Amino acid sequence: MKKIIPVEEGDYYVTPQGYRCFTEQYHLKRGYCCESGCRHCPYGYDKNTNSQN
Repeated sequence: MKKIIPVEEGDYYVTPQGYRCFTEQYHLKRGYCCESGCRHCPYGYDKNTNSQN
């Protein structure tokens, strides 16, 4: 079962298209890489090569 991480100030911003984009701060709190190619992934995952740097 995945741990629920409460969303706090600075965890995301809204893009001009209206989508919620999670920041590096949120990803670090979550504690793992979801391998979805997130814009602010602090774990170095590259969706094109399917690997972490």
